[in-house]
Amino acid sequence: MESTKRANIKIGVQVSIVLKQDQRTGDLTEGVVEKILTNSPNHPHGIKVRLESGEVGRVKHIHQ
Repeated sequence: MESTKRANIKIGVQVSIVLKQDQRTGDLTEGVVEKILTNSPNHPHGIKVRLESGEVGRVKHIHQ
C-alpha cells in the first residue's frame, strides 16, 4: 500500500515512520497512528502523522 496517499492511512493503523532527526539515516520508528497531520491528498515524501507515543514523522510503510 502506498504511504504517499492520505486515503491509505487511517487512525489506529500500525505504521513505520521516519522522524525528522532520522531523515539522513533513514531509521524507522514503529507505532500506531493517533492523528494525520498532512491535509493534502498525497505527498511525495510520505504523509505526516503523529503516533500514539507523541512522535511525529512521515509514513514510509503501512503494516497490514
